[in-house]
Amino acid sequence: MGENTKGAGVFIELRKRLQSGLLVLRRDVAKSYAEVSVTGGDSSLHIRTPRGLLIVELPAGVSLVEGSCREAPGTGDEIHFRMRLNVDQHTDDTGALGSVMERLLVQESYCFHCQSCGTRVLEERVFKRVLPLPNGNWSSLVDDWCCHPDPFANLKLLPRAEDCLLGDTHILVHRDRGCEETLTQELSPSPRPITNKMADGQNQDTQKPNRRRTLVSCKSCTAGLGEAVAPGTLKLYITEVTVRPSVGDSQFDTSLDRLLFLEQTIAARLVELSSSQSMYRFSIQTPDGKAFILLWLLNSDSLIVSLSATMSSTVRGDAVTSPSHRQCSERQSPTKAGSAVKVLYLPCSPSASTGSTHQDVVDTWEKDIGVHPLDLPQTTCQELLAVLTASTSCLPLSLHSMNSFQVAYMRL
Repeated sequence: MGENTKGAGVFIELRKRLQSGLLVLRRDVAKSYAEVSVTGGDSSLHIRTPRGLLIVELPAGVSLVEGSCREAPGTGDEIHFRMRLNVDQHTDDTGALGSVMERLLVQESYCFHCQSCGTRVLEERVFKRVLPLPNGNWSSLVDDWCCHPDPFANLKLLPRAEDCLLGDTHILVHRDRGCEETLTQELSPSPRPITNKMADGQNQDTQKPNRRRTLVSCKSCTAGLGEAVAPGTLKLYITEVTVRPSVGDSQFDTSLDRLLFLEQTIAARLVELSSSQSMYRFSIQTPDGKAFILLWLLNSDSLIVSLSATMSSTVRGDAVTSPSHRQCSERQSPTKAGSAVKVLYLPCSPSASTGSTHQDVVDTWEKDIGVHPLDLPQTTCQELLAVLTASTSCLPLSLHSMNSFQVAYMRL
Protein backbone atom coordinates (compact mmCIF):
# COMPACT_ATOMS: atom_id res chain seq x y z
CA MET A 1 0.00 0.00 0.00
CA GLY A 2 3.00 2.31 0.08
CA GLU A 3 2.41 4.01 -3.22
CA ASN A 4 -1.38 3.88 -3.02
CA THR A 5 -1.35 6.12 0.05
CA LYS A 6 -0.28 8.88 -2.35
CA GLY A 7 -3.02 8.07 -4.85
CA ALA A 8 -2.66 7.19 -8.53
CA GLY A 9 0.31 8.63 -10.40
CA VAL A 10 -1.67 8.88 -13.65
CA PHE A 11 -5.46 8.87 -13.82
CA ILE A 12 -7.70 9.33 -16.86
CA GLU A 13 -11.50 9.41 -17.00
CA LEU A 14 -13.18 9.86 -20.37
CA ARG A 15 -16.95 10.45 -20.52
CA LYS A 16 -18.47 9.25 -23.78
CA ARG A 17 -21.86 10.93 -23.32
CA LEU A 18 -20.36 14.26 -22.29
CA GLN A 19 -17.57 13.91 -24.88
CA SER A 20 -15.05 15.17 -22.35
CA GLY A 21 -12.15 13.86 -20.34
CA LEU A 22 -10.06 14.45 -17.22
CA LEU A 23 -6.35 13.73 -16.84
CA VAL A 24 -4.72 13.88 -13.38
CA LEU A 25 -0.97 13.57 -12.85
CA ARG A 26 0.90 13.47 -9.56
CA ARG A 27 3.70 16.03 -9.37
CA ASP A 28 6.33 13.30 -9.12
CA VAL A 29 5.22 12.29 -12.65
CA ALA A 30 5.28 15.87 -13.99
CA LYS A 31 6.15 18.96 -11.97
CA SER A 32 4.37 21.45 -14.24
CA TYR A 33 1.88 21.66 -17.06
CA ALA A 34 4.68 22.59 -19.47
CA GLU A 35 6.26 19.15 -19.03
CA VAL A 36 3.16 17.36 -20.33
CA SER A 37 2.11 16.81 -23.94
CA VAL A 38 -1.21 15.14 -24.81
CA THR A 39 -1.97 14.19 -28.40
CA GLY A 40 -4.34 11.81 -30.13
CA GLY A 41 -3.64 8.87 -32.37
CA ASP A 42 -5.80 6.32 -34.14
CA SER A 43 -8.30 5.65 -31.31
CA SER A 44 -5.57 6.29 -28.76
CA LEU A 45 -4.16 8.89 -26.38
CA HIS A 46 -0.43 9.69 -26.29
CA ILE A 47 0.68 11.30 -23.01
CA ARG A 48 4.31 12.32 -22.80
CA THR A 49 5.86 13.30 -19.46
CA PRO A 50 9.43 13.31 -18.08
CA ARG A 51 8.75 9.70 -17.02
CA GLY A 52 8.17 8.57 -20.60
CA LEU A 53 5.42 8.06 -23.18
CA LEU A 54 2.10 6.56 -22.11
CA ILE A 55 -0.14 5.19 -24.88
CA VAL A 56 -3.74 4.41 -23.98
CA GLU A 57 -5.88 2.63 -26.55
CA LEU A 58 -9.50 3.76 -26.83
CA PRO A 59 -12.58 1.96 -28.18
CA ALA A 60 -13.35 2.37 -31.86
CA GLY A 61 -15.22 5.60 -32.47
CA VAL A 62 -13.60 7.50 -29.57
CA SER A 63 -10.75 9.93 -30.21
CA LEU A 64 -9.22 13.13 -28.84
CA VAL A 65 -10.15 16.50 -30.35
CA GLU A 66 -6.67 17.69 -31.28
CA GLY A 67 -5.54 20.77 -29.39
CA SER A 68 -8.41 20.55 -26.87
CA CYS A 69 -6.31 19.50 -23.86
CA ARG A 70 -6.19 22.45 -21.45
CA GLU A 71 -4.93 23.11 -17.94
CA ALA A 72 -7.53 22.88 -15.18
CA PRO A 73 -7.43 23.82 -11.48
CA GLY A 74 -5.65 21.16 -9.45
CA THR A 75 -4.51 20.53 -5.90
CA GLY A 76 -1.03 21.03 -4.43
CA ASP A 77 0.28 17.55 -5.27
CA GLU A 78 -1.61 17.09 -8.54
CA ILE A 79 -1.97 18.78 -11.91
CA HIS A 80 -5.22 18.44 -13.85
CA PHE A 81 -6.08 18.67 -17.55
CA ARG A 82 -9.45 18.81 -19.30
CA MET A 83 -9.98 17.63 -22.87
CA ARG A 84 -12.71 17.15 -25.45
CA LEU A 85 -13.51 13.95 -27.33
CA ASN A 86 -14.95 12.94 -30.66
CA VAL A 87 -17.42 10.10 -30.02
CA ASP A 88 -19.18 8.32 -32.85
CA GLN A 89 -22.94 8.34 -32.25
CA HIS A 90 -23.10 4.56 -32.78
CA THR A 91 -20.53 3.85 -30.05
CA ASP A 92 -21.98 1.77 -27.21
CA ASP A 93 -22.29 3.85 -24.03
CA THR A 94 -21.22 1.12 -21.61
CA GLY A 95 -19.79 -1.82 -23.53
CA ALA A 96 -21.39 -4.03 -20.87
CA LEU A 97 -22.26 -7.65 -21.59
CA GLY A 98 -25.24 -7.48 -19.22
CA SER A 99 -26.10 -9.67 -16.26
CA VAL A 100 -27.62 -13.11 -16.39
CA MET A 101 -31.05 -11.45 -16.00
CA GLU A 102 -30.71 -10.06 -19.52
CA ARG A 103 -29.50 -13.30 -21.07
CA LEU A 104 -32.00 -15.94 -19.87
CA LEU A 105 -34.44 -16.96 -22.60
CA VAL A 106 -37.41 -19.31 -22.75
CA GLN A 107 -37.05 -22.71 -24.43
CA GLU A 108 -33.25 -22.62 -24.07
CA SER A 109 -31.30 -25.17 -22.04
CA TYR A 110 -29.13 -23.83 -19.19
CA CYS A 111 -26.82 -25.22 -16.55
CA PHE A 112 -26.22 -23.48 -13.23
CA HIS A 113 -22.68 -23.62 -11.82
CA CYS A 114 -21.30 -22.79 -8.39
CA GLN A 115 -19.21 -19.67 -9.02
CA SER A 116 -16.62 -20.70 -6.43
CA CYS A 117 -15.68 -24.17 -7.69
CA GLY A 118 -17.45 -24.52 -11.05
CA THR A 119 -19.53 -27.56 -10.07
CA ARG A 120 -22.82 -27.95 -11.91
CA VAL A 121 -25.51 -27.53 -9.29
CA LEU A 122 -28.55 -27.49 -11.63
CA GLU A 123 -28.52 -29.58 -14.80
CA GLU A 124 -30.17 -28.93 -18.17
CA ARG A 125 -32.91 -26.51 -17.15
CA VAL A 126 -35.35 -25.46 -19.91
CA PHE A 127 -37.78 -22.74 -18.85
CA LYS A 128 -41.20 -22.22 -20.41
CA ARG A 129 -41.54 -18.89 -18.61
CA VAL A 130 -38.89 -16.35 -17.56
CA LEU A 131 -40.65 -13.61 -15.62
CA PRO A 132 -39.50 -10.62 -13.55
CA LEU A 133 -40.53 -10.36 -9.93
CA PRO A 134 -41.87 -7.05 -8.59
CA ASN A 135 -39.07 -4.73 -7.51
CA GLY A 136 -37.76 -4.76 -3.95
CA ASN A 137 -40.03 -1.89 -2.83
CA TRP A 138 -43.28 -3.35 -4.09
CA SER A 139 -44.72 -4.31 -0.69
CA SER A 140 -44.06 -0.79 0.63
CA LEU A 141 -46.14 0.65 -2.22
CA VAL A 142 -49.20 -1.56 -1.75
CA ASP A 143 -50.90 0.97 0.54
CA ASP A 144 -50.74 3.51 -2.29
CA TRP A 145 -52.23 1.06 -4.77
CA CYS A 146 -55.10 -0.33 -2.69
CA CYS A 147 -57.98 1.29 -0.78
CA HIS A 148 -58.57 -1.90 1.23
CA PRO A 149 -56.30 -4.18 3.31
CA ASP A 150 -53.23 -5.57 1.58
CA PRO A 151 -54.45 -8.46 -0.61
CA PHE A 152 -50.90 -9.75 -0.97
CA ALA A 153 -50.16 -10.11 2.75
CA ASN A 154 -48.55 -13.43 3.64
CA LEU A 155 -48.48 -14.49 -0.02
CA LYS A 156 -45.30 -15.56 -1.80
CA LEU A 157 -44.60 -15.44 -5.51
CA LEU A 158 -43.16 -18.87 -6.25
CA PRO A 159 -42.13 -20.52 -9.54
CA ARG A 160 -43.77 -23.52 -11.11
CA ALA A 161 -41.69 -26.49 -12.22
CA GLU A 162 -40.60 -24.88 -15.52
CA ASP A 163 -40.54 -21.26 -14.40
CA CYS A 164 -37.64 -18.92 -13.72
CA LEU A 165 -38.52 -15.81 -11.70
CA LEU A 166 -36.03 -12.95 -11.74
CA GLY A 167 -35.46 -10.72 -8.71
CA ASP A 168 -33.07 -7.81 -8.48
CA THR A 169 -30.13 -9.92 -7.30
CA HIS A 170 -31.52 -13.45 -7.27
CA ILE A 171 -33.30 -16.11 -9.31
CA LEU A 172 -36.18 -18.30 -8.08
CA VAL A 173 -36.28 -21.77 -9.60
CA HIS A 174 -37.95 -25.09 -8.80
CA ARG A 175 -35.91 -27.63 -6.86
CA ASP A 176 -35.74 -31.02 -8.59
CA ARG A 177 -34.39 -34.42 -7.54
CA GLY A 178 -30.98 -33.74 -9.02
CA CYS A 179 -30.40 -31.10 -6.34
CA GLU A 180 -29.99 -33.85 -3.76
CA GLU A 181 -26.64 -34.72 -5.37
CA THR A 182 -25.27 -31.18 -5.68
CA LEU A 183 -26.78 -29.03 -2.91
CA THR A 184 -27.02 -29.10 0.87
CA GLN A 185 -29.41 -27.27 3.18
CA GLU A 186 -29.10 -26.10 6.77
CA LEU A 187 -30.78 -23.58 9.04
CA SER A 188 -29.02 -20.28 9.57
CA PRO A 189 -27.91 -19.32 13.11
CA SER A 190 -30.49 -17.53 15.23
CA PRO A 191 -30.31 -13.86 14.18
CA ARG A 192 -30.41 -10.84 16.44
CA PRO A 193 -33.69 -8.89 16.29
CA ILE A 194 -33.57 -5.60 14.39
CA THR A 195 -34.71 -2.51 16.30
CA ASN A 196 -37.40 -0.50 14.54
CA LYS A 197 -37.17 3.29 14.35
CA MET A 198 -39.97 5.81 14.56
CA ALA A 199 -40.46 8.44 11.89
CA ASP A 200 -38.65 11.01 14.03
CA GLY A 201 -35.59 8.76 14.26
CA GLN A 202 -36.10 7.71 17.92
CA ASN A 203 -35.71 4.06 18.82
CA GLN A 204 -38.80 2.05 19.68
CA ASP A 205 -38.85 -0.69 22.26
CA THR A 206 -40.52 -3.02 19.76
CA GLN A 207 -38.23 -5.04 17.54
CA LYS A 208 -38.70 -6.31 14.01
CA PRO A 209 -39.04 -10.11 13.94
CA ASN A 210 -36.12 -11.80 12.27
CA ARG A 211 -36.58 -15.33 10.99
CA ARG A 212 -34.13 -18.15 10.59
CA ARG A 213 -33.44 -18.98 6.95
CA THR A 214 -32.77 -22.30 5.24
CA LEU A 215 -29.38 -21.79 3.60
CA VAL A 216 -28.46 -23.60 0.38
CA SER A 217 -24.81 -24.47 -0.27
CA CYS A 218 -22.73 -26.22 -2.90
CA LYS A 219 -22.08 -29.80 -1.80
CA SER A 220 -18.65 -29.82 -3.44
CA CYS A 221 -17.09 -26.72 -1.83
CA THR A 222 -19.69 -25.67 0.80
CA ALA A 223 -19.95 -22.16 -0.69
CA GLY A 224 -23.28 -20.50 0.08
CA LEU A 225 -25.46 -20.09 -3.01
CA GLY A 226 -28.77 -18.87 -1.63
CA GLU A 227 -31.81 -20.05 0.31
CA ALA A 228 -34.74 -22.44 0.19
CA VAL A 229 -37.57 -19.91 0.46
CA ALA A 230 -40.28 -22.57 0.37
CA PRO A 231 -40.47 -26.35 -0.03
CA GLY A 232 -39.39 -27.04 -3.59
CA THR A 233 -38.21 -23.48 -4.33
CA LEU A 234 -34.60 -22.26 -4.52
CA LYS A 235 -33.48 -18.65 -4.29
CA LEU A 236 -30.03 -18.43 -5.93
CA TYR A 237 -28.02 -15.19 -5.86
CA ILE A 238 -26.57 -14.12 -9.20
CA THR A 239 -23.34 -13.25 -7.39
CA GLU A 240 -22.90 -16.88 -6.25
CA VAL A 241 -23.84 -18.86 -9.37
CA THR A 242 -23.09 -18.60 -13.07
CA VAL A 243 -25.62 -19.61 -15.70
CA ARG A 244 -24.44 -20.97 -19.04
CA PRO A 245 -26.16 -22.50 -22.05
CA SER A 246 -25.96 -26.29 -22.06
CA VAL A 247 -23.49 -26.86 -24.90
CA GLY A 248 -22.16 -30.42 -24.96
CA ASP A 249 -19.67 -31.21 -22.19
CA SER A 250 -17.90 -27.84 -22.18
CA GLN A 251 -15.88 -27.25 -19.05
CA PHE A 252 -16.63 -24.35 -16.74
CA ASP A 253 -13.89 -21.71 -16.68
CA THR A 254 -12.83 -21.20 -13.05
CA SER A 255 -9.98 -18.80 -13.93
CA LEU A 256 -12.13 -15.67 -13.51
CA ASP A 257 -11.19 -13.91 -10.30
CA ARG A 258 -13.99 -14.05 -7.71
CA LEU A 259 -13.90 -10.34 -6.92
CA LEU A 260 -13.77 -9.41 -10.60
CA PHE A 261 -16.86 -11.56 -11.25
CA LEU A 262 -18.66 -9.89 -8.34
CA GLU A 263 -17.64 -6.41 -9.48
CA GLN A 264 -18.82 -6.92 -13.06
CA THR A 265 -22.06 -8.63 -12.00
CA ILE A 266 -23.11 -5.85 -9.62
CA ALA A 267 -22.03 -3.11 -12.04
CA ALA A 268 -24.12 -4.66 -14.82
CA ARG A 269 -27.18 -4.86 -12.55
CA LEU A 270 -26.81 -1.22 -11.50
CA VAL A 271 -26.76 -0.20 -15.17
CA GLU A 272 -29.80 -2.36 -15.97
CA LEU A 273 -31.86 -1.09 -13.04
CA SER A 274 -31.00 2.53 -13.75
CA SER A 275 -31.88 2.10 -17.42
CA SER A 276 -35.12 0.14 -16.99
CA GLN A 277 -36.49 1.61 -13.75
CA SER A 278 -34.63 4.95 -13.37
CA MET A 279 -33.11 3.82 -10.07
CA TYR A 280 -29.80 5.37 -9.05
CA ARG A 281 -29.62 5.05 -5.26
CA PHE A 282 -29.30 1.61 -3.70
CA SER A 283 -29.09 0.13 -0.23
CA ILE A 284 -26.94 -3.01 -0.32
CA GLN A 285 -28.46 -5.16 2.42
CA THR A 286 -27.86 -8.48 4.10
CA PRO A 287 -30.69 -11.04 3.81
CA ASP A 288 -32.08 -9.95 7.20
CA GLY A 289 -32.67 -6.43 5.83
CA LYS A 290 -29.75 -4.70 7.52
CA ALA A 291 -28.16 -1.96 5.40
CA PHE A 292 -24.47 -2.66 4.72
CA ILE A 293 -23.49 -0.18 1.98
CA LEU A 294 -25.28 2.85 0.56
CA LEU A 295 -24.53 3.10 -3.16
CA TRP A 296 -25.23 5.98 -5.54
CA LEU A 297 -24.77 5.41 -9.28
CA LEU A 298 -23.44 8.58 -10.91
CA ASN A 299 -22.72 7.48 -14.49
CA SER A 300 -22.13 4.38 -16.58
CA ASP A 301 -20.27 5.75 -19.62
CA SER A 302 -16.75 6.18 -18.23
CA LEU A 303 -13.51 4.91 -19.73
CA ILE A 304 -10.88 4.63 -17.02
CA VAL A 305 -7.10 4.31 -16.76
CA SER A 306 -5.18 4.45 -13.48
CA LEU A 307 -1.57 3.50 -12.77
CA SER A 308 1.31 4.16 -10.46
CA ALA A 309 4.05 6.73 -11.12
CA THR A 310 6.21 4.23 -13.04
CA MET A 311 5.06 4.47 -16.64
CA SER A 312 5.56 2.01 -19.48
CA SER A 313 4.57 2.21 -23.12
CA THR A 314 1.05 0.87 -22.66
CA VAL A 315 -1.27 0.22 -19.75
CA ARG A 316 -4.40 -1.76 -19.03
CA GLY A 317 -7.30 0.57 -18.44
CA ASP A 318 -9.12 -1.97 -16.27
CA ALA A 319 -6.45 -1.93 -13.56
CA VAL A 320 -8.23 0.89 -11.77
CA THR A 321 -10.76 -1.20 -9.88
CA SER A 322 -9.18 -4.60 -9.52
CA PRO A 323 -8.53 -5.56 -5.89
CA SER A 324 -5.92 -8.00 -7.18
CA HIS A 325 -3.95 -5.05 -8.64
CA ARG A 326 -3.75 -2.78 -5.61
CA GLN A 327 -0.74 -0.98 -7.07
CA CYS A 328 -2.65 -0.22 -10.29
CA SER A 329 -0.50 -2.67 -12.23
CA GLU A 330 0.79 -2.10 -15.73
CA ARG A 331 0.71 -4.46 -18.71
CA GLN A 332 3.02 -4.63 -21.69
CA SER A 333 0.39 -5.60 -24.32
CA PRO A 334 -1.90 -2.87 -25.68
CA THR A 335 -5.50 -2.83 -24.50
CA LYS A 336 -8.48 -0.54 -24.55
CA ALA A 337 -9.27 1.78 -21.66
CA GLY A 338 -11.67 -0.01 -19.33
CA SER A 339 -15.42 0.69 -19.31
CA ALA A 340 -16.66 1.39 -15.79
CA VAL A 341 -19.52 2.83 -13.76
CA LYS A 342 -18.82 5.61 -11.29
CA VAL A 343 -20.44 5.29 -7.86
CA LEU A 344 -20.51 6.99 -4.50
CA TYR A 345 -20.64 4.64 -1.54
CA LEU A 346 -20.95 4.83 2.22
CA PRO A 347 -20.30 1.83 4.51
CA CYS A 348 -23.00 1.47 7.14
CA SER A 349 -20.86 -0.55 9.56
CA PRO A 350 -18.59 1.40 11.94
CA SER A 351 -15.89 -1.27 11.61
CA ALA A 352 -15.90 -1.03 7.81
CA SER A 353 -14.26 2.38 7.62
CA THR A 354 -12.85 4.82 10.14
CA GLY A 355 -15.34 4.06 12.89
CA SER A 356 -17.86 6.66 11.69
CA THR A 357 -21.27 5.36 10.65
CA HIS A 358 -22.78 8.61 9.27
CA GLN A 359 -25.97 7.40 10.94
CA ASP A 360 -27.92 10.50 9.90
CA VAL A 361 -27.33 9.68 6.21
CA VAL A 362 -28.18 6.01 6.76
CA ASP A 363 -31.41 6.92 8.57
CA THR A 364 -32.43 9.34 5.82
CA TRP A 365 -31.84 6.78 3.07
CA GLU A 366 -33.70 4.04 4.97
CA LYS A 367 -36.83 6.22 5.10
CA ASP A 368 -36.57 7.33 1.45
CA ILE A 369 -38.75 5.24 -0.86
CA GLY A 370 -36.56 6.33 -3.78
CA VAL A 371 -33.71 4.20 -2.42
CA HIS A 372 -33.83 0.70 -3.88
CA PRO A 373 -32.86 -2.26 -1.65
CA LEU A 374 -30.56 -4.93 -3.07
CA ASP A 375 -30.04 -7.95 -0.84
CA LEU A 376 -26.86 -10.02 -0.96
CA PRO A 377 -25.30 -12.62 1.34
CA GLN A 378 -23.35 -11.17 4.27
CA THR A 379 -19.98 -12.40 2.97
CA THR A 380 -20.75 -10.99 -0.48
CA CYS A 381 -21.52 -7.59 1.04
CA GLN A 382 -18.09 -7.69 2.67
CA GLU A 383 -16.45 -8.67 -0.63
CA LEU A 384 -18.23 -5.84 -2.46
CA LEU A 385 -16.99 -3.35 0.11
CA ALA A 386 -13.44 -4.67 -0.47
CA VAL A 387 -13.88 -4.09 -4.22
CA LEU A 388 -15.05 -0.52 -3.65
CA THR A 389 -12.31 0.43 -1.18
CA ALA A 390 -9.65 -1.08 -3.49
CA SER A 391 -10.96 1.10 -6.32
CA THR A 392 -10.84 4.21 -4.13
CA SER A 393 -7.22 3.47 -3.23
CA CYS A 394 -6.28 3.57 -6.94
CA LEU A 395 -7.70 7.07 -7.49
CA PRO A 396 -5.94 10.42 -7.10
CA LEU A 397 -6.29 11.72 -3.54
CA SER A 398 -8.38 14.68 -4.72
CA LEU A 399 -10.98 12.27 -6.14
CA HIS A 400 -11.29 9.91 -3.17
CA SER A 401 -14.42 11.42 -1.65
CA MET A 402 -17.42 13.62 -2.25
CA ASN A 403 -19.04 15.05 0.88
CA SER A 404 -19.51 12.10 3.26
CA PHE A 405 -19.33 9.49 0.47
CA GLN A 406 -16.34 7.68 -1.00
CA VAL A 407 -15.81 7.51 -4.79
CA ALA A 408 -15.22 4.28 -6.70
CA TYR A 409 -15.32 2.88 -10.23
CA MET A 410 -16.65 -0.60 -11.01
CA ARG A 411 -15.68 -2.40 -14.19
CA LEU A 412 -18.28 -3.55 -16.68
